Amino acid sequence: MKIICIGQNYREHVKELGARIPDQPVFFCKPDTALLIRNRPFYIPDFSQEIHYETELVIRICKVGKNFAPRFAPDYYDAYTLGFDFTARDIQRHCRKEGLPWEICKAFDNSAAIGQFIPKSEFPQGPDRLHFEMKKNGAICQSGDTADMIFKVDEIVSYVSRFFTLRTGDCIFTGTPPGVGSVKIGDVLEATLEGIPVLRCPVK
Repeated sequence: MKIICIGQNYREHVKELGARIPDQPVFFCKPDTALLIRNRPFYIPDFSQEIHYETELVIRICKVGKNFAPRFAPDYYDAYTLGFDFTARDIQRHCRKEGLPWEICKAFDNSAAIGQFIPKSEFPQGPDRLHFEMKKNGAICQSGDTADMIFKVDEIVSYVSRFFTLRTGDCIFTGTPPGVGSVKIGDVLEATLEGIPVLRCPVK
């Protein structure tokens, strides 16, 4: 399975990073070894001094598809959840400065925590009107709404399919709203989608 992550997809987060609004979806991949499931703890790696969380809506692909139009995209995903895209921010800054690839700061082991998937049929409003929140140690740190995405879910899924064949079980992280921040040992991250708890991640 592939983990595909969309970057810079909320205007306020782009401003937070001091970056430019993209003209097309920006994405990168994580290997399956990045997957962190079943509310297992996230262990801070020893190679970074600044790990950040990024809370994102995650789409689950349900059948094989390649190079299809946005109007057909809903046929290719069947469920939503939330995920934490953990980022080694200090290493990312170095990579940006040197013009290096990002895998080392984004795709390390357990850097993609994924919650419990909920069938999309449970959300009749569709993927573009979903509200989600993330609390760190009980305090709200991120509050997002997919209506604020620069590129909508169907557009993202279609765009990615131009370059990669999508396969059953692939997951697409769709970008994070503002409010990203650091984690430390002892923190507990909890995320809700439309008020439904889907992900809990202790930091160790």
